[in-house]
Amino acid sequence: MSSAEPTLDQVTRTDRLEPAEVADVLALARFAGDTDGADPFDEHVLLRLRDPEAAAAHLTARADDGTLTGYAHLDTTDPATGTGVELAVHPAYRRRGTGRALARGVLATATGPLRVWAHGDHPSAAALAVDLGFSRARVLWQMRRPLTAPIPEPRLPDGVTLRAYRPGVDDAAWLALNARAFAGHPEQGRWSADDLRVRLNEPWFDAAGFLLAVGEPDGRLLGFHWTKVHERPGSARIGEVYVLGVDPDAHGGGLGKALTAAGLAHLRDRRGLDRVMLYVDESNTGAVALYERLGFARWSAHVNYHLG
Repeated sequence: MSSAEPTLDQVTRTDRLEPAEVADVLALARFAGDTDGADPFDEHVLLRLRDPEAAAAHLTARADDGTLTGYAHLDTTDPATGTGVELAVHPAYRRRGTGRALARGVLATATGPLRVWAHGDHPSAAALAVDLGFSRARVLWQMRRPLTAPIPEPRLPDGVTLRAYRPGVDDAAWLALNARAFAGHPEQGRWSADDLRVRLNEPWFDAAGFLLAVGEPDGRLLGFHWTKVHERPGSARIGEVYVLGVDPDAHGGGLGKALTAAGLAHLRDRRGLDRVMLYVDESNTGAVALYERLGFARWSAHVNYHLG
């Protein structure tokens, strides 16, 4: 056995990471993402890592020389739906039992049901999930399209106009609309004022790229397209259809298609991008069909496994 190979005894649990430990986790995540072509942690985990007050448990695996070889994040904020788990193993320390040691550490630490994301749907993650008794419960697709391809002209329904988001002014109305638009979504529909505030304060936030569809003359919010730009040193910039939602009462009038097209045009014309991505549940066949008609194609898959 290599001296760098961690055992279960070398997996450490803590309720708070020091700044240097957070830096180690972020470095591991970047390395794993660059190697695999899919980031190992979603935005929710990265935001919580940077928030020292966020309630979470952390499992770390280190080699004898102190190198962080693996990390697991346990979100314990919603006992009713179970513990949310995301984990990553340093590419140089794979196939040595690190992932299994972390997974067994999660099983020994967590209580209640477990919900584990495997970003990129790697065969090794699927094999480990089967070995430990997890079931495949949900699939999230990442879809992409070039912005160099034609974008349809946004055709808004009569009496609807677009404007930019106004931080501090539109917050309450947008949260209410988001909750209505995503009433059945396990994550998006439950956003709080704090969830919104954190993202409005992120360096990437651009109010001009947060498009609101409003009805005239009352100005009621009917839909939105929140765009995002990913910029990482050494990687090409890419836009994202970050969140797209339409009030259920406004369905069927083509507003979703118009908002999508307007956001794509913003990313191309005002942000100078040549490609865009989005995430959508495989089971949301209506949204998948809309995006396919707009030129998106499946790029990768992210799988949520359940236990208990």
